[in-house]
Amino acid sequence: MAHPKTERTLVLIKPDGIQRSLIGEIIGRYERAGLKLVGLKMCVPTKEHIEKHYTLDPAWRQVTGEKTIKGYESKGLTPPSRDPIEITARILAGLKKYLSCGPVVALALQGAHSVAIVRKITGGTEPLTSDVGTIRGDFVLDSYQMSDTDGRAVRNLVHASGSVKEAEAELAHWFTKEELMNYRLIGEQILYDVNLDGLLE
Repeated sequence: MAHPKTERTLVLIKPDGIQRSLIGEIIGRYERAGLKLVGLKMCVPTKEHIEKHYTLDPAWRQVTGEKTIKGYESKGLTPPSRDPIEITARILAGLKKYLSCGPVVALALQGAHSVAIVRKITGGTEPLTSDVGTIRGDFVLDSYQMSDTDGRAVRNLVHASGSVKEAEAELAHWFTKEELMNYRLIGEQILYDVNLDGLLE
């Protein structure tokens, strides 16, 4: 079984994060937690690439549609449709427009529990309800209400893989094996060395 320190996850800094000059701030937050950058690229993704990204999991359309409907109902609102597939068709159209409007930065991050740590640092999907101290809670004032009113995707700066399995599929979608680096950081001795040997000379 692989050591937890080898876990990897994908982060996409979306076009709004780049336009607001937050690339360094966002990467810095992940690095300060102890995560290691093992892949980095900037590109303008095609709409086809974005659709493939969101539908790598065949259940994504159904699950996301059902979650969205429940989200509306929990706030006492009427969802735009009762059909989960119709809802996700609208969501996907908005995401394709949003993520293809300019460059994105794709990051591969490695470290113990990297998927969960990145999700915690990033914050909830809706900036309005994200905790203070998270990337979305600190830097964005968008909400589902505003994005629905404007007929667009919510602008939340970052995409972060939701599970280890999802991260593996997404990393393979955005990076070739050759683009992911294997190397050691000196700081990893503090994070992972069992006995902290060699600190005193």
